[in-house]
Amino acid sequence: MALRHKKSAAVETSINRSLKEMSDDELFTFAGFDEAAAERSGYSDYSYWRSTFQVFLKNRVALSLLILIGAILLFTFLQPMIPGQRSATEIFNGADGLQLRNLQPGGKFWFGTNSIGQDLWSRVWSGTRTSLLIGFAVALSEAVLGILMGVLWGYVRKLDRLFTEIYNVLDNIPQTVVLILFSYIMRPSIPTLVFAMCLTGWLDMARFIRNQILIIRDRDYNLASRCLGTPTRRIILKNLLPYLVSVIMLRMALAIPSAIGNEVFLTYIGLGLPVSIPSLGNLINEGRVLMTSPALRYQLFFPAIALSVVTISFYIIGNAFADASDPKNHV
Repeated sequence: MALRHKKSAAVETSINRSLKEMSDDELFTFAGFDEAAAERSGYSDYSYWRSTFQVFLKNRVALSLLILIGAILLFTFLQPMIPGQRSATEIFNGADGLQLRNLQPGGKFWFGTNSIGQDLWSRVWSGTRTSLLIGFAVALSEAVLGILMGVLWGYVRKLDRLFTEIYNVLDNIPQTVVLILFSYIMRPSIPTLVFAMCLTGWLDMARFIRNQILIIRDRDYNLASRCLGTPTRRIILKNLLPYLVSVIMLRMALAIPSAIGNEVFLTYIGLGLPVSIPSLGNLINEGRVLMTSPALRYQLFFPAIALSVVTISFYIIGNAFADASDPKNHV
């Protein structure tokens, strides 16, 4: 035991002597550090958008309707450029020079003709295109205004009371009254309808976003980001908006059929688009008058089917994407 102790002491003494003889550069050498590798190791391969689409693709009903809507949109906008398609506003006459009025579906006119000899097939697709244009314009405008006002309303504490009072005032004005008033005062057109619908339509989106931001604004990771000096823009884009995608997508998906429904309503009361502009509202209003005649009900049947398909599809797709964009549903 004593011999082993003496050997250990001798080895330790030799090591200490060797360390004293070595310079600092020899004693301390930088081990090496790869910043890019360290940055990559700090994050997982999780992608919010990839996970969202993976969850959405599992919903076969919503996926099928999305493909259907995509095909309808594509054909709607390409239909005027397809060879052999007729104009939606042209009046067709027979060999005797008389208008081909109220022809039944079939033959050269797949959906028949209306009361003045216009091709109902072309008018349905043209009307769907017009109504979808209004719906998308309204949904996009409401989303931009709603997101901007909702984020400011919920994140900037000093603006909360001001925006709350503005919301209370505007929300107490029925949207139907606004639509009728502006459609009556201004010349009926697509920009007029979009402006009238967006004037108060953004309020619900802004309110939803404000409520969500109030819930997640003061969570620990947001407080830590502010303490570390993270810019407000980055906090909003990276920490807040991903949790709001479900609300935004749902509201936008519902805004499209809602805008089309408002256009149909304004046409019903005589304040919609001019008859010279085909729209689902004009087509449904024309077909409604013919409901008492069983032989002419097809003129309401085809535009009503187009309106139903668009409305139901966007509703189901919006709900499916809202569920898929919720981080709680991601694996």
